[in-house]
Amino acid sequence: MSMLSEAAFALTVVFELVEGTFPEFYRLVSENAASSVELEPGCLRFDVLTPLGPQKPSQIFLYEIYCDRAAFDLHLASEHYRSFDASTRDMVSSKTVVTYKVDENFKQAKL
Repeated sequence: MSMLSEAAFALTVVFELVEGTFPEFYRLVSENAASSVELEPGCLRFDVLTPLGPQKPSQIFLYEIYCDRAAFDLHLASEHYRSFDASTRDMVSSKTVVTYKVDENFKQAKL
């Protein structure tokens, strides 16, 4: 049984980064993710994923879930997102965004 309404909205974002920018970009995107979850009631999940393995990291993958599209639009208008976007624009060589409708399956934590 899902805890989300049928209107739940998700997106993935893949950032390909300019060489040498990974540490600073990771710091900034992690701050943005934490602020989004803390300050936005409609932001249900905001995961920052990084590649495993010995290769030099040049990609960051985001997985975000919002109550609905309106909650995501509020995220885009937030001060922390606008600051993140402006601060990282020159660190990104490409950005791919895909949006999704959420059909959730999960295990509930045992209390």
